[in-house]
Amino acid sequence: METIQGNLRFREALYLSVVSYSIGHYVIPLLMVVRILFGVILLTVILIYKWRKRHLSMYQNIENYLEQNNLMPIRYSYKEIKKMVRGFNEKLGEGGYGSVYKGKMRSGSYAAIKMLGKSKGNGHDFISEVATIGRIHHQNVVQLIGFCVEGSKRALVYEFMSNGSLDKIIFSKDRSVDLSYEKIYNISIGVARGIAYLHHGCEMQILHFDIKPHNILLDDNFVPKVSDFGLAKLYPGDNSIVTVTAARGTIGYMAPELFYKNIGGISYKSDVYSFGMLLMEMASRRKNLNAQVEHSSQIYFPEWVYDHLRKDRDIDMEDITEEEKKIVKKMMIVALWCIQMKPNDRPSMNKVVEMLEGDIEDLEIPENFSLYPYESTEDSKQTKSGKYISSCSYSTAAETNPFIPNSI
Repeated sequence: METIQGNLRFREALYLSVVSYSIGHYVIPLLMVVRILFGVILLTVILIYKWRKRHLSMYQNIENYLEQNNLMPIRYSYKEIKKMVRGFNEKLGEGGYGSVYKGKMRSGSYAAIKMLGKSKGNGHDFISEVATIGRIHHQNVVQLIGFCVEGSKRALVYEFMSNGSLDKIIFSKDRSVDLSYEKIYNISIGVARGIAYLHHGCEMQILHFDIKPHNILLDDNFVPKVSDFGLAKLYPGDNSIVTVTAARGTIGYMAPELFYKNIGGISYKSDVYSFGMLLMEMASRRKNLNAQVEHSSQIYFPEWVYDHLRKDRDIDMEDITEEEKKIVKKMMIVALWCIQMKPNDRPSMNKVVEMLEGDIEDLEIPENFSLYPYESTEDSKQTKSGKYISSCSYSTAAETNPFIPNSI
């Protein structure tokens, strides 16, 4: 009997030890796994909460800004935007900012709807565009009809420009829209007037910082309108020099002072430089930089143009009349003034309009033309006998230059 009881006690002790081992071997690690998973889930929830709070704060900043400034454009809901674009099936263009779609408003007229991608900073790119273009009206600046800001959804509604952007016309190979040089000349004056208005006609001076063919839109009658103000900055009208923390714009059109600090401060003259590069491309109907040209001397076209005009040589253009040659020459001379190395040597946009509208006989070719900065150059003086004169030095140095596209 005692033997049986002893066996039972042994078996009971053995069972308890097995159960204890099982609990320790399986249950404790399981509890540890559960704790780790709970910690991961809790951390994920906290991170998502912080991310949403930060982004909601950003969009709240946009909301507050628009309300405080009582901007004129119409406010649309995202539902209305979706109805306008009808499924986002007709895309007009795409860029780093997002995509542009063709939309139809309730009135029956068309609109270009710019859907912005992820916002940088605190929504400043969106605020910049709405604040800049929302307060101005000029026949040569694209009109902002309305906007949408709903959570993370942001859109800008512009007047529709049926003839698209200028680059598709002046660089077109099939010449489906073959504008005369007189028409191109009139477009150049319109663009110059639009930029002059931004610089000198508004309560606040507006610097665009991205003047290029892609950002010049054309309406039904080929009236040009300056567009895309995502990089624009507003300054008091009396500000001659502005502060820019990083280079802004597109390589090939960016002013050299955005790279070189020893040639002058950043100002509205930076837009003048960009316009000069644009004007040269309009006059020549080709890119300023083209490595595929037949003659290597024409790779950087503005330099080749200056060399020819300085030596009183004609700029050979195919199938143009003598009157058109005069128009092209005038545009090229004005362009050369605009792309002077030092900001002080460039005319204001008001002066550029005056030069383009005036007689070619009143224009002189710049005395010098420089592609590269120098440590010491005298500040040039303007106007001599009523004509624009410069004192920059001319260089044909074969070195890389960061504001010429292929050197990047």
